[in-house]
Amino acid sequence: MRYYIISGEASGDLHGSNLMKSIKRLDEKAEFRFWGGDLMAEQGGELVKHYRDLAFMGFLEVLLNIRTIIKNLKFCKNDLLKYRPDALILIDYPGFNLRIAEFAREHDIDVHYYISPQVWAWKQSRVKKIKRDVHHMYCILPFEKDFYLKHGYTSNFVGHPLIDAIANSASEGEFRERNGLGDKPIIAVLPGSRKQEITKMLITMIDMKAHFEDHQLVIAGAPSQELAFYRKLVGESVPIIQNQTYDLLRNATAAMVTSGTATLETALFGVPEVVCYKANWISYGIAKRLVKVDYISLVNLIMEKEAVKELIQNDFNLENLKNELNLIVYNDSKRSEILEEFKELKVRLGGPGASDRTARLIVSACSVSDE
Repeated sequence: MRYYIISGEASGDLHGSNLMKSIKRLDEKAEFRFWGGDLMAEQGGELVKHYRDLAFMGFLEVLLNIRTIIKNLKFCKNDLLKYRPDALILIDYPGFNLRIAEFAREHDIDVHYYISPQVWAWKQSRVKKIKRDVHHMYCILPFEKDFYLKHGYTSNFVGHPLIDAIANSASEGEFRERNGLGDKPIIAVLPGSRKQEITKMLITMIDMKAHFEDHQLVIAGAPSQELAFYRKLVGESVPIIQNQTYDLLRNATAAMVTSGTATLETALFGVPEVVCYKANWISYGIAKRLVKVDYISLVNLIMEKEAVKELIQNDFNLENLKNELNLIVYNDSKRSEILEEFKELKVRLGGPGASDRTARLIVSACSVSDE
């Protein structure tokens, strides 16, 4: 069968690649055409657009790039009609994907949505579009299925794919030696994946170097960004590793993490963290009025309490970051408390097998529609 997959971010590339692996095990004749990244490309098929050309963060940034987004939408619609897949698989990326879902439904293409848009957080009106345009929804957070049921829509909770991604990732024992890191304990610095957020977050994070001289800060470079971009911001004083984030987290004692999927990845590796977030004031002001959740990190949303500290906007400053990082680095009681929360987190996420469960549901639905 023919599968058309759309992922617009690095995390979607990871989960898309694992889903493709699972689909291939069930469907030996699977053909893929996709928007994604290098990991998905390794699974075969044809890469149409790379996610590094698609990611625009925040309201202002979207407005500034609206012509490019419209152009991409038009191209995608035409490409979808030419390919005529048995299944269109959308991975998160709701601003773009929900528009494509509407188009696909209008042209009788079966729409599968893997990793639900966070409509429970904001723009709950999108539920109406999802009910109308998405034939199959696969949720990865435990509270999402109940949310949809309250709105009269049946979905599938498949568990979180990060559990599988982390379990299946290879451990590199020589990580420190390969990157020249020495023996000092590591504080991982995960400043995000988009240029706008990295620029906002990284300078303050790196200033922690002066306060934790018995540790070493190591930056996780996003695969979508060049090394030179980071060097312009921080110079040569801090190690930057690329395409090794999981190895970094395996070796880290603590972490500073920009809000997003990385907060959950860090927790699943058992690394105490401080969650950080700062946007431009226009984007933040609009988001604050629209977002309907108590926390910004996935860890705290799933745990339904502040299991990890969040420093947002004005609270993200040198003094607060130093104090919170000091707690999770040196306070054994606090570290133990956080690690116990992370154990419960894994239980709530439903255990391993998300990619396989989702693949079975998709392939089964395609087989039924072919009969």
